[in-house]
Amino acid sequence: MSKFISDTSAEFAEQAKQNIAEFNAQHWNASKRQALGLKQLNAAGELVAALAGRTFGNWFYLESFWLAETERGKGIGSAMLAEAEAIAKARGCRFVVLDTLEFQAKPFYQRHGYRVEWVQQDYPFAGGAKYFMTKNL
Repeated sequence: MSKFISDTSAEFAEQAKQNIAEFNAQHWNASKRQALGLKQLNAAGELVAALAGRTFGNWFYLESFWLAETERGKGIGSAMLAEAEAIAKARGCRFVVLDTLEFQAKPFYQRHGYRVEWVQQDYPFAGGAKYFMTKNL
């Protein structure tokens, strides 16, 4: 029998992240960490493109980037990525880091100057892959 208590709640996960943030604050000033988010709505007010991440120090972490199927191939993604990179650069970032799954957007990012730094093979299952990519700004 385990001596640990299972807790899969969102509140617990947030508490764990907060405890790590408090520890990290002893080693660097995280007050310059800033969210970076861009979105586009269609004429009906529906979300059709979303980009979210954060900047901190030299790095822009591009956490989420999504385009509705109907909007792909129109240049919206390229324009949104370029704008996010420009914002990050203006904040002092020199690099971008992201991850993308095998069936997602690796070729898109490569066309925009990103390079694969590391591949997590068999993610999440055998035959799959997650690509960790970076770009110099």
